[in-house]
Amino acid sequence: MSTPDRPLDARAALRTASRRLGEEFDGTFSTETIELFLETSFDQFAGNATVTTFLPLLAERFARQRLHALARVEGKTGDGRPTVLFLCVHNAGRSQMALGWFTHLAGDRAVAWSGGSEPGSQVNPSAVAAMAEVGIDISREFPKPWTEEIVRAADVVVTMGCGDACPLFPGTRYEDWDLEDPAGQDVDAVRPIRDDIRTRVEALLASLDVPATA
Repeated sequence: MSTPDRPLDARAALRTASRRLGEEFDGTFSTETIELFLETSFDQFAGNATVTTFLPLLAERFARQRLHALARVEGKTGDGRPTVLFLCVHNAGRSQMALGWFTHLAGDRAVAWSGGSEPGSQVNPSAVAAMAEVGIDISREFPKPWTEEIVRAADVVVTMGCGDACPLFPGTRYEDWDLEDPAGQDVDAVRPIRDDIRTRVEALLASLDVPATA
């Protein structure tokens, strides 16, 4: 894997990540495709990262998601589960809470991703705390951009305040959720937003014929 302009430890971590992804997607994608997705994912996070220690791990996680999406788009995989993409501006509050609720309520009966038009540097601490109050841990999530293959792989794209910056592809079902932005808000202010998102996610799951866990 060619990464000559990166620190030695990052290069080693990316090589290890490339091997793991190669084993996971063996027979689905070439080594070149896997390395391209891994390198571009790394570069997307490196642009505004303040702490670089975990960049290779974030790049691996995001590359894995993108490769799963590409496999779905190209018809190389498909288990019939509906896939939903939650998009907001910074992918730090609303879309992360929606992802947390969806994953919690749908279990393994559906797939959800999230992204932002201008990803922030971290998930909103008030959103993390508010979700923790209802037993959902989103502390390990991280703001990330949307990519074309991820949008195309989604059956439903839910937008939350990203306006014209949100991608539009023909044939994809879109919903726009008018939600208050939790950025800069304390936990008391975020709780009603959290609860509103739960109600909307439950309605979305019902429309997809996915039974929600109580």
